[in-house]
Amino acid sequence: MRRRADDSNEPRYLNRERSWLRFNERVLELAEDEATPLLERLFFLSIFESNLDEFYMVRVSGWMEQRDGGGLQLTVDGYTPQEQLDLIREHALPLRVRAASALESLWPLLAEEGIRLRRVEELDDAQRAWLSDKFQRDVFPVCTPLILHPSPSPPFISNRSLNLAVVIGDKKAPKLARVKVPSVLPRFIGLPGGRDFVTSEDLLAHHLETLFPGVQLRETHLFRVVRDADIEIRETDAADLVTTIEETIRARRFGAAVLLEVAPKMPKEVRRTLRAILDLDEEDVFEVPGILGMEGLSDLASLPKPKLRYARHTPVLSERLREGNLFATIAKGDVLVHHPFDGFASVEGFVRAAANDPAVIGIKQTLYRVGAESPIVDALLQAAEAGKQVAAMVELKARFDESNNLVWARKLERAGVHVTYGFAEMKTHAKMCLVVRREPKGIRSYAHVGTGNYNPSTARVYTDLGLFTCDKEITQDVAELFNLLTGFSKQDSFRALVVAPLNLREGIIERIEREAKHFQATGKGHIVFKVNSLVDPEVIDALYEASAVGVPIDLIVRGICCLRPGVEGLSKTIRVRSILGRFLEHSRVYWFENGGTPDVLIGSADLMPRNLDRRIETLVPVRAKKLVGHLRSVVLEAYLQDQSNAWTLDSDGLYKRSRKKNSISAQKSLAEPPTAGSVVA
Repeated sequence: MRRRADDSNEPRYLNRERSWLRFNERVLELAEDEATPLLERLFFLSIFESNLDEFYMVRVSGWMEQRDGGGLQLTVDGYTPQEQLDLIREHALPLRVRAASALESLWPLLAEEGIRLRRVEELDDAQRAWLSDKFQRDVFPVCTPLILHPSPSPPFISNRSLNLAVVIGDKKAPKLARVKVPSVLPRFIGLPGGRDFVTSEDLLAHHLETLFPGVQLRETHLFRVVRDADIEIRETDAADLVTTIEETIRARRFGAAVLLEVAPKMPKEVRRTLRAILDLDEEDVFEVPGILGMEGLSDLASLPKPKLRYARHTPVLSERLREGNLFATIAKGDVLVHHPFDGFASVEGFVRAAANDPAVIGIKQTLYRVGAESPIVDALLQAAEAGKQVAAMVELKARFDESNNLVWARKLERAGVHVTYGFAEMKTHAKMCLVVRREPKGIRSYAHVGTGNYNPSTARVYTDLGLFTCDKEITQDVAELFNLLTGFSKQDSFRALVVAPLNLREGIIERIEREAKHFQATGKGHIVFKVNSLVDPEVIDALYEASAVGVPIDLIVRGICCLRPGVEGLSKTIRVRSILGRFLEHSRVYWFENGGTPDVLIGSADLMPRNLDRRIETLVPVRAKKLVGHLRSVVLEAYLQDQSNAWTLDSDGLYKRSRKKNSISAQKSLAEPPTAGSVVA
């Protein structure tokens, strides 16, 4: 039985999986939008495919496990695991087919710009000769044809791999072989002259006779496999955590298959054989026209053709935030930075300045996803080698970044950094750095608390906020939270920070309830949230209750939103919009009018049960009036007024894009002076 909304036959909550699929549909709409630069449209298609792959590797695999394990527990909106899987397929396959159609419409436009996708048989003799030489030199040595059927032990087909199913031999007793398209090849191989490209799978298919000399080749069909990558980390003590993570990384490679993608012309017999090998049902198969594995389009999207890309964005870096002035600037007042409009160099410079400053005696840092190259980690290594006290909380359970984080953790340990890994049963997602400095008037601490990772690559394309402060309450809280992460502290309350799983949900709900009381007493009030996801039923219910008494509520939710806005008697005063565009909206802001004295928090936490119950998250108050005013009148207002890259959510869970000529784009306006640049209290 579905949980109903007040005075309505509709569910009280929107379905989580359908909401996510509609988020990915909005990504697809950016690829379909003629106003999006041509190569960026390819890039959005690659993002769409990567998103869908991860959705299947994590979410769909989980529902399949629950279904196969006989799980009968209903979701909050009343779905069984099988019903969830049915709903997902109903929406996911048409979206994937639509994405294929979008790509087909782009090839003629790309050809007009000198980027032509060709079939090998369409090329001239010189081009084919060049490709044959490349195949013999670069491809043949790494290709290994393997028999799939009949075989007592079919070979393993790796996750997200692109493969050719080759029917060989006599018609009466055919065999099925598999050739993996080598991942060392670029997906789109550029021919001499720089105009023509062929796919790696077409190159391989054209030279199959070289791999099967003397064998009759009957048919060739492309297919692709997606596997479960959400391998659970078993509960363990901290001493075994590194070993457990290493085992988990190895196990992920061999997760169960969850999706088979095939070309439309694949015969039923071949399809049936692949399903049997992969232990999949017919509903786990996507018949996809065109190119399989569109994530490879990112290679073409990176071609050096500036006219087909977004205009180059140059972040602002205030003179006050350069390394030589940084601590003096923060000592005078809190500083708010907004990436990528503000240069991430301010954050890197904060850690680097701490490493180089003789007055700094200690640095503490959380590391979640820092990237393959990290100036921040390099600065921590330098600080440790200089004899400073350095502690790093490295989260080894950051999905798909475990290997990278293990490498950094070991490098930090070798340099003498005190490395800890947090808690085995939950992830540390908080973004904090603490610098302890000896000054003439005594010891003073400086902190950076942010909404995004300490990663220079993502900082160029993710919108994130960060607060630099030497506020004594905040820095003391940050120090004590580090003690909680690295030691045996049982602290459960803080002066300024709001911390999950200790009190973050309660802190948000209490503020929502307080806003409702202010509104009932004065008729004035306003709540504005900017988050990536809104899923948690308790927070949604609190927002419904505030709406019931009339509180105006604006929610800017990039991705999943399970709250139903605009329902009479339930959520009439709630408006929900999603902003997507050139930059990935990643910042989290919680703004409460609070009777005329705004209460504003920024931080790492989204409103999802996993963030509130199973992660260490932190929100930090923004207290300085100038910074509060900037967040409300400049940052949030830009997103609330956006009529270019905004989609509005209706009560049925459908999103409608707001498009007007010469309309406001939040990202564009925030990237330009005078709104671009840090704000100093």
